[in-house]
Amino acid sequence: MGYARKVGWVTAGLVIGAGACYCIYRLTRGRKQNKEKMADSGPGDVDDVGGCPGARYNDWSDDDDDSSENKGIVWYPPWARIGTEAGTRARARARARATRARRAVQKRASPNSDDTILSPQELQKVLCLVEMSEKPYILEAALIALGNNAAYAFNRDIIRDLGGLPTVAKILNTRDPIVKEKALIVLNNLSVNAENQRRLRIYMNQVCDDTITSRLNSSVQLAGLRLLTNMTVTNEYQHMLANSISDFFRLFSAGNEETKFQVLKLLLNLAENPAMTRELLRAQVPSSLGSLFNKKENKEVILKLLVIFENINDNFKWEENEPTQNQFSEGCLFFFLKEFQVCADKILGIESHHDFLVKVKVGKFMAKLAEHMFPKGQE
Repeated sequence: MGYARKVGWVTAGLVIGAGACYCIYRLTRGRKQNKEKMADSGPGDVDDVGGCPGARYNDWSDDDDDSSENKGIVWYPPWARIGTEAGTRARARARARATRARRAVQKRASPNSDDTILSPQELQKVLCLVEMSEKPYILEAALIALGNNAAYAFNRDIIRDLGGLPTVAKILNTRDPIVKEKALIVLNNLSVNAENQRRLRIYMNQVCDDTITSRLNSSVQLAGLRLLTNMTVTNEYQHMLANSISDFFRLFSAGNEETKFQVLKLLLNLAENPAMTRELLRAQVPSSLGSLFNKKENKEVILKLLVIFENINDNFKWEENEPTQNQFSEGCLFFFLKEFQVCADKILGIESHHDFLVKVKVGKFMAKLAEHMFPKGQE
């Protein structure tokens, strides 16, 4: 009886695996590989999380261009000799027939207009493959398929109802950085949904720890920052990151330009919430933070950082909170802003910046800061 049960489980696993592999094969056939793009600031579908744009994950692009390196094998007739005019025309007709045949097969396999969209049954097979397989390359292909489908609003509900959230989140424990990155991208696309965010909140601490401890500027770290940014679009779960704000400032100071921008997006979300103002001011900031205000730094980095400081400055009632200011420790962001003359020396150093908008922003920030640092009646 035990032997029959084992045979039954093995047979079921092979059937599910074969079905899921076919789904992935149909998705990847004739597509360019390894061209992942997260258009987190570009146009996308709008879901129900505060009207935030859905992050599109597009791993492939159409390969109708003849220059594609990964086209399917095309059979050419024997008279299509290379180097002759008749041969060139014959080869072009053969390529066209192959393209039409491939599209016809894809259309029959999937009635949707976009052949990358899987049916609920096919999604279930791919999720089973994610749950059962231990092969990194299989997991990577399955997660790419899920990531593409999670870019569509209607599929986010389907994947959640199929139990996809815990199935994919379990992959975060892997040590394979490529597989972990793909899992984070899937969760990022799924997180542009209020109900999905409510269920994904239990993984925020793990994602936060993995993001902070990952190799600096790595793709895993960037994918984790994108997921945390999506999870903080609304104010509901921002408090879960309160103890990690100092680490985000550290990543901002040490990271490359791409990491800086992604951390800034996360900090901007936090700075717009008045309830997070004190947590931001308590955060320890590296001494090198002030050195970012120089002519060599990227203009957009300076402007976004100034917007963060302005939001914090506007949300914090300096006069009302004066009795509790001794609760802030040395080296925190509060003292970075409180020490007006030091802050002025660092920021006014870019008054000669060649960009007019930077000059205006610096002047506006310094005027606001001076108003709070020197209340009326003090000169």
